[in-house]
Amino acid sequence: MSDAIRIGLIGATGLIGSTVIEQCIGREDVRLTGIARREARLPRGIRMEMFVAEPAKWGEVIEAVRPRAIICALGTTWKKAGEDETAFRAVDQDLVLDTARAAKHFGVERFVHVSSVGADALSKNFYLRVKGEVERELTKLRFDRLDILRPGLLRGQRENDRRLAERLGIAAAPIVNLLLHGKYRQYRAIRAEIVAQAALALAKRAARGRFVHDNDAILRAAKSLPRIEHGEA
Repeated sequence: MSDAIRIGLIGATGLIGSTVIEQCIGREDVRLTGIARREARLPRGIRMEMFVAEPAKWGEVIEAVRPRAIICALGTTWKKAGEDETAFRAVDQDLVLDTARAAKHFGVERFVHVSSVGADALSKNFYLRVKGEVERELTKLRFDRLDILRPGLLRGQRENDRRLAERLGIAAAPIVNLLLHGKYRQYRAIRAEIVAQAALALAKRAARGRFVHDNDAILRAAKSLPRIEHGEA
């Protein structure tokens, strides 16, 4: 475990966060620390620390844990935010950036952020505009390494949160994906475990710089994560 990298996971209870945890079962190259504002049921066989605290205290947790890298999988939905722009920004923008600033202040070298395909600070779409604004502000923090993941529609089992339109989109994804080529490949649906694997692989990379990953790049990064045999502990 001496060569293992300590990774902080923000948003440990969401789809990507919980999948990152599952992908760490049996891994000896990662020391995972989850940070969340509510308790979560951890999968059998996982070895990790989980800190439950109000967001205002997350900086203190980061200071105490001192991870080398952070995976940020924070995010809400328009419905969960009560269809209120301020409430949506409070999570997807303010909480993400407050956490990132704390991470930078306490010496975190690498920051992996799960954003969205189409993120653009100049977009007319509110959701995509917020995502783009967050990406822009993260860049200004100048982490040694910043990885921004822009996956398409996420395929996976969410806990008590699956909207009808999203369920229909996921059901149709295998067929729709076949129709999306060229510049539209980035809009293909992608499995949550692939995004989680990519996030872990990128958190382990030492090369400095700012990198933006579309679906194809996420797939390549996921394939670079060393595989393990389940059952190893």
